[in-house]
Amino acid sequence: MQDPQTKPVPDETMKQALERSGWRTTPGILGQHAASPQSVHALLGYFLKDRTSPTPFPGRDGLLDSGLFDWGVAPPLEKVIREPEDLQLLLKLPEVFRHSVAVVEPWENVGINVQGEEVRASKNIAYILQQIADADTILYPVWQSGIAHPQRLANVLSAGIATVVQGGNPSVYDPGSFDGSRAGVEDILALVDELMLRRSTHSGPSIFICLGHQLAAASHIRLLKRACREVATLDALALDPNGAILSSLRRVCGRIAEVGENLPVIKDGVTIAKGWHDTRFSVAPNECPEVGTRTLLPYRRRSLSEHIPAELHDSHAFVADELEGVIDTMLMMERKLSIEMFHGDEVNEEAALFASWAYRLLHDTIVPVRYELAVSPLSWLLSLPYTVEILSQTQVDVTSWTEVSTTCIYYKDWETRTIRRSFTSQFHPELMADIRDIGKRDGPRYGELKDNDGVRLLIRLLYHGMQE
Repeated sequence: MQDPQTKPVPDETMKQALERSGWRTTPGILGQHAASPQSVHALLGYFLKDRTSPTPFPGRDGLLDSGLFDWGVAPPLEKVIREPEDLQLLLKLPEVFRHSVAVVEPWENVGINVQGEEVRASKNIAYILQQIADADTILYPVWQSGIAHPQRLANVLSAGIATVVQGGNPSVYDPGSFDGSRAGVEDILALVDELMLRRSTHSGPSIFICLGHQLAAASHIRLLKRACREVATLDALALDPNGAILSSLRRVCGRIAEVGENLPVIKDGVTIAKGWHDTRFSVAPNECPEVGTRTLLPYRRRSLSEHIPAELHDSHAFVADELEGVIDTMLMMERKLSIEMFHGDEVNEEAALFASWAYRLLHDTIVPVRYELAVSPLSWLLSLPYTVEILSQTQVDVTSWTEVSTTCIYYKDWETRTIRRSFTSQFHPELMADIRDIGKRDGPRYGELKDNDGVRLLIRLLYHGMQE
């Protein structure tokens, strides 16, 4: 029986399918000409060059009526992938998905604001990108659609301009918190795993926000565990007749597993997790929920993290000195950055430092033997990140911090040594200070967006990620 998700849309019904869906096939809605990745990139750069220049679409600032701004209602939010038929149609339209930003919703909203409103922040992402660069957005509400084929979906997502994985109420460490969704935590993590392995020459960057940031942290540990498990169980490599390469990989993976199994997560003097097998190793409740405007601060090692092995700190310090994660440069060059926090869980500093160290250790071991691995069952290791860097933190209260408020995920091209980046953020750069979604509040004008720190950060991540 043919898989319904692979059943093609017959060419003779394409016109009828498009008419029924109401989808546009010409990218963009504000400009006089069709948008392209090149025009989007140029307009992102125009937005970033100062805080005062006028909209590039004169007379159309605020054209997107917030009262009609909802997914599936009308352009530019008409492309929503809820059913297998929607994905079938999209796969027939590379000129649509390759020229758009994909937004993945793991949950129906990112939380309830002080007005008692559900906040669907994906609409803000779409509004901001359309107003600034006339960039179209496609929504993948996986809580509605489910995830039947993580690999296939990741391939579609990574083929576009960029992928944004949004936030939501559930907790990564509590599978039951995803009850009511057609995609459980394992389904979503399987998709995030695949996205982590898709950052290549022909892919757009991924930006993981709030719950997405936490899912990314959990995915790092899952991928490292998988690497250690598969290296340990592999009998031989075809191009390694004396077993020297496999022996070296086993030694390194054994060291990674040893540290992971014995690294505690400690908050306020209490051990939250005893090692990487604990469900709260990657993500755990913050000491205190963090809601409201915060100042983004550079990441700094604090004395409370002395239980973390020195080699993890040292490795992270090397990464911070070697590479540029965009956000760290912004903190040095821009004025004080104010952002909007809206979370009760956080990524643990211990897990982030561990992933940073372990990825680098694996990378340095793999580089000299990459040709042998390329023809083996371990070839997927070549797609792993090079490392992760913690870029910033925020202070929740007098004693509590969100130590991992942003990270940069680095990928190093094996042959050219070119660096590519994806990013994660605990805060919502797409939300204004009122924590409301577009449609419940008026859409911000171009000038307001241009002077908003969170929006500028979001656009800068896209701008730099698209260059790679």
